[in-house]
Amino acid sequence: MSKPIIVVGSGVAGLRAAIELLENGQLVYLFTKDEISMSNTDKAQGGIAVVLKKGDTIESHIEDTLVAGAGLCRKDSVEVLAKEGPQRVTELIEWGANFDKNSDGELDFTKEAAHSTNRILHALGDATGHEIERALIEKVKTYSNLKIFTNRIIVNILTDNNRVYGAEFLNKQEKKYETFETDAIILTSGGYAAIYKNTTNPSVTTGDGIATAFLAGATLEDMEFVQFHPTALKKYNAPQFLLSESMRGEGAVLINDKDERFMEKYHRLKELAPRDIVARSIIFEMKERSIEKVYLDATPMGSDFIKKRFPSIYKECLKYGLDISKEAIPIAPAAHYTMGGIKTDIDSKTDVDGLFAAGEVACNGVHGANRLASNSMLEGLVFGKRAAVSAINYTKNSLKSSFKPEQTQDIAKCNKKLCVETVDKIKEKLWQKLGVVRKMSDMEDMLDCASGTFIKNNKKYDAEEGIELRNISLLSVIIAYSGIERKGSAGAHYCIDTPHSYGVKRHISVNKKDLSDIF
Repeated sequence: MSKPIIVVGSGVAGLRAAIELLENGQLVYLFTKDEISMSNTDKAQGGIAVVLKKGDTIESHIEDTLVAGAGLCRKDSVEVLAKEGPQRVTELIEWGANFDKNSDGELDFTKEAAHSTNRILHALGDATGHEIERALIEKVKTYSNLKIFTNRIIVNILTDNNRVYGAEFLNKQEKKYETFETDAIILTSGGYAAIYKNTTNPSVTTGDGIATAFLAGATLEDMEFVQFHPTALKKYNAPQFLLSESMRGEGAVLINDKDERFMEKYHRLKELAPRDIVARSIIFEMKERSIEKVYLDATPMGSDFIKKRFPSIYKECLKYGLDISKEAIPIAPAAHYTMGGIKTDIDSKTDVDGLFAAGEVACNGVHGANRLASNSMLEGLVFGKRAAVSAINYTKNSLKSSFKPEQTQDIAKCNKKLCVETVDKIKEKLWQKLGVVRKMSDMEDMLDCASGTFIKNNKKYDAEEGIELRNISLLSVIIAYSGIERKGSAGAHYCIDTPHSYGVKRHISVNKKDLSDIF
């Protein structure tokens, strides 16, 4: 029997990769940290950007992406995204994804920040990710050559001479380690925005795949680029619920505590400026006025339109005593998406043989320094398929690895309470020192602090809390290191000591030899 190809992660990229593998007769083991539907994909509201509307062009989508990326997108990757996107979305519709339609029965497209035209498809008003996840899960479950492993967290990628031969997971429910033999692993385990105190992400998004790939010898790139969504709910005893970019695209405006619009002070595009600019502008406005929140006013759209176009947001806010059809919504920026990740080429290949990556876990150059709104779903579809094709070709044409027993490593007992307390401190420190606006001295302090924490906790813990502590402290080191190395500001990385765009064309790569002090 052939070895399985392992897919880690069950968001849009992982499910699309799995479907491609299954279609080609591969045996697939799909691993998820929680249940199969628990992912950033399922929580995504806004939509998916794609050129399917009459009058829109591939060239326009490419240009909008390049502009938003602040000079750091890789054009070949952007071209792949825009050109292959329509086919990927069309097949998604054929698989049963129900996108919203207008009164003429045609696909309804909306506009989001930094797009030059209406090209965002949405579903159920503001529950696009949930609908895409549903369609992909239903599709992937039709195959018999799939085995799904839930509640597993990846701990080690096993390699010999820079070649993958297996993977090790902690079974969270049975509290035991499990090792699986494979010649190819596709990582689609998401980004690392949940390592920040203030985040829109589900708690599982702690960059486990990125940290594990790094420890296995993979190169990471542009890890300093963390995108902070400008508009997350800011209300006592309420979660940091995301207020979709589409709300501003449909006419919602930002106001301060005096009910004054302020974005025109910061950018000519006002509320529709790129996300990094809007997030910084909100931070600057709050600092200038000594306030902890501003407001998103959707009332100009009208009550009926709000309830129809944004039903999930309307209902969620009502739970916390906010009627967004009648009053402005208190908001502040929160960590939302990470442009950095495992360095890959346009075929989703990493520099470890047999290891591939797609979606938010990867850095293929599509997003540059600042992701264009609603490009993430499309990236998952396009590069998830590409990762699968690369993995198939690799297993067909490369030498098969020989399984080797994992080198003995003692399992460390996890003091869960202490691990959680330490993680909470790191998250708070990250928010203060590597947030929307940064200082060089803060990044240096974060680097020193997180390095010590990682060295102390670089262990094979017997519980998820300990593994997350290892990963979060390591990623904190790498974000700080990358920010210091940039020596300038670009896109989502804004340092007040170096606000100029020095070396904007540089990509900051990091691997284990660059951090020899902690290894």
